[in-house]
Order: sequence, then C-alpha cells, then structure tokens
Amino acid sequence: MSAQGSAGNVIAAICSFFVPGLGQLVQGRILSAILWFAAACIAFAITWLLTVSLLPFGWFVVSIFACINAAVYRR
Repeated sequence: MSAQGSAGNVIAAICSFFVPGLGQLVQGRILSAILWFAAACIAFAITWLLTVSLLPFGWFVVSIFACINAAVYRR
C-alpha cells in the first residue's frame, strides 16, 4: 500500500512532471491519467494560441499540478 511520500508516489510524481498523467497511470488511475493529459493538451493549445509560439508553458503549469497530485495521492 502506498502512502503519501512513498517511493511509488515519488516515482509517479517524477513521471507526471515530464508527461502529465503518466504518474497517475503508473499508480493505476486510468481516468485521472486521461484527464490530466487532456488538460495539459488543452492548456498547451490555449497558450500557443495566445502567444503564437511554441513555448509550452501551459503544459508546464499543468504538469506541476499533476506532479503534486501524484505525490500526495493516498489509496
């Protein structure tokens, strides 16, 4: 059983930092993983449309929140 701060949650948080939702997928939370990834894609699209550049800071912001969500998850 993984608790907050366990090695499994740390690995999941690192995964979610690079690809939002990947950490949730590692934890076995498929719906949450899909939602985090979709949110990151939408945030990337919105920030790209607003700035007309390839700077994916919308993706980065969502990845931080997904990372925190994976880190503090308790079964």
